[in-house]
Amino acid sequence: MRRTNTEVPESAWFKSSHSGGNETECVEAAFTSAGASLRDSKRPGEGRFHVGLGAWADFVGSVRIGALY
Repeated sequence: MRRTNTEVPESAWFKSSHSGGNETECVEAAFTSAGASLRDSKRPGEGRFHVGLGAWADFVGSVRIGALY
């Protein structure tokens, strides 16, 4: 995985609509023109990682067809 310094405005981050809402959420995402950035919702200042557009599309496609569980 390549390290990037992708700047993401705080307002861009969101939690999944499938999150429990009772402090069990663990991932937030933000989309950029280069892909997706992800971070721990309980520790947002402790780091994040970025995946490119192709990798994000592959991941979402795998989830949609049930290849990941």
